[in-house]
Amino acid sequence: MPAARDAIDRVDAALAVLLERRAELAGTIQRLKPVGGFAGRDAARERQVVAEMARRAPVLGEARLAPIMNAVIEAGLHLAEERRSAPAERD
Repeated sequence: MPAARDAIDRVDAALAVLLERRAELAGTIQRLKPVGGFAGRDAARERQVVAEMARRAPVLGEARLAPIMNAVIEAGLHLAEERRSAPAERD
């Protein structure tokens, strides 16, 4: 069991880095959208993302991936909103 847990910990570490990178990229998209934040969500695009992920992870499938991706997307939107409302740093 320790070896299996170590393997999960390594996957989780990689996943954390990927999730942060995704949030950064999504933040860039938010700045480019005419309407950003939660109001600018694109349900069709989100379904497309889930479907493509399910193609790559068929055992999980769309039904299991949809709530995961919803949480990932919402976390990124919250981060983008926090950054937008934070006062600009001054040198």
